This record gives sequence, structure tokens and C-alpha cells, in this order.
Amino acid sequence: MEKRFILSCESTIDLPYTFAQERELPVLPYTYTVDGTVYTDDMRRDPQSLPRFYEMIEAGSLPSTSQLNTSDYEEFFDRLLAEGDVLHIAFGSGMTNSVANALIAADVIRTRHPEHKLIVIDSLCSCGGYGLLVREAADRRDEGLSIEETEACVLSIRNRVHHQFFCTDLKFFRRSGRVSGISAVLASVLNICPIMHLNAAGRIVLYGKVRGRRNALKRTLDEMALHADGGEAYAGPCIITHANCLSDGEELRAQAEERFPALKGRILLTDIGPVIASHCGPGTLAIYFLGDERVE
Repeated sequence: MEKRFILSCESTIDLPYTFAQERELPVLPYTYTVDGTVYTDDMRRDPQSLPRFYEMIEAGSLPSTSQLNTSDYEEFFDRLLAEGDVLHIAFGSGMTNSVANALIAADVIRTRHPEHKLIVIDSLCSCGGYGLLVREAADRRDEGLSIEETEACVLSIRNRVHHQFFCTDLKFFRRSGRVSGISAVLASVLNICPIMHLNAAGRIVLYGKVRGRRNALKRTLDEMALHADGGEAYAGPCIITHANCLSDGEELRAQAEERFPALKGRILLTDIGPVIASHCGPGTLAIYFLGDERVE
């Protein structure tokens, strides 16, 4: 029997570290900086790390993040390749340039370990969508697919992972340049909820506007029904993430289970981690699922 390859990812999958442990996934962590102090994204290994992060934001601090550099990847890949073949799924290039550094590092490390394969994939996904893609890859690996077969599977579905999300407070989106200043101001003044998704390149697109969170919830599920495999009969993987708005996440899950009966009891609700939250801010709510091909 062929030896199982190593599947790895980065901490921005925004799933708890327990998931990575259970699925035997080595994780390369990002860091974030608040008031001059650098913190490692520990994926909630410390239960108080995320509450502290939001407390600092509520106190007026503005967090920042930086991409992973080539030396981060070289050290990570070097350690893994000493043990076997590696398939690394990277945080999407629409969100960060880190994957470019991963590809450079991979070229260097392959020369040190010619006996093993190293494949790096740009997920074109973010947050829970990235987590969904990695979870699907872990399932394929555990079913016995080879590294090449799993790579092909990931490449075939990465642009079918939909990211539907919204946030009433666009201050953080505006600061990171992902939403224009005019849109952010109008949203705040008029109680407008911009409805957003990731396009085929993994970049944020603001494509609709509704008034109030209740209408935003409905519009989000309308879009899911339009794009999900099988429409309202959708029975595939589904993840909801929230940025310090658990009650809204619970409401979205309840409405999704009512609208999509096959998902009842199967939707994972989890937190948006500090790296993503540094750019989207508190109050962001998102749902991820498999559907038709994302477009530009």
C-alpha cells in the first residue's frame, strides 16, 4: 500500500487547531500585530486569545498583519519533506501575496529533498472557504487517493467553493482597501449592508446592497440557493464563520437549515480568526458551500 502523503495548510483556514490535530495537518501560522506587539495565530489553542483580540479592537486598537516570507516556508517545507511527500494548500492569492513566496521557497527546498514530491496549490479561497477546501482534501487523502489525485481534486473544486458574506461596519474593509471609502461611509450612514463574495481570482467583490442585517441574511441565502449544487436540495459541505457575532451566526445557521433541509445538523459554525478579522472587523458573517464555478 502506498504511503500516505503529508497534507499541510496555513492558520487562515479559520478552523480550530483541534481540527488540524485530528486530521493530521501540519499548519504554518500567520502572525498579527496589535499596538506594536506581535502575536501568533494559535487557532484558539488558548481559549482566551480571540476574546483578547476583540477586546483590544473594542478599546480602539487597529491590528495589522503581514504575509509569510520565503524563509517561513523554507523552514516549514524542509521539516515536512524530511518525512515524505507534501501537498501544501496555501491561503488564496486574492487575499495575500504569501503564495508567491511559497512557490519560490518550494523551488529551493525541492533541491534539498529530490527523493520527495512537494506540490503547492493556490487555494483561491479565504477563511472558512479555505477551511472547507482543506477539509475536502483531507477527506480525499484519507479515502486513499494519491497526492496527484488529491491535487487534481483540489484544483477542480477550488473555484466552486463559494464565499458569501456581509458586514454592516465596513471600517476594516475600507482600511485594508478592499472596499471603497464612499461605500463604507454610505453603508454606515444609511444602515446599508453591502453583500459580498469572492470572485474567480479569490478577490472580494461588492455586488449587492440591502438595508439591515435581516435583509442581508435573506439575500445571502438567496444567493446560496442560486449557486449551490442542487439549489435548495444542497447536501454538500457547509461552514458558517462569524467575527464576534455568535448570535447572528446561530441565526444564519437556523435559517440555512430551514431553507436547505438536507443541511440540518450538519453546518459547522465557527469563529473568524484574528488574521482575517484584522481586515474584515467585528460583525462580519459568512457562509461557504460548493456550487457552480465562481466568475469574475
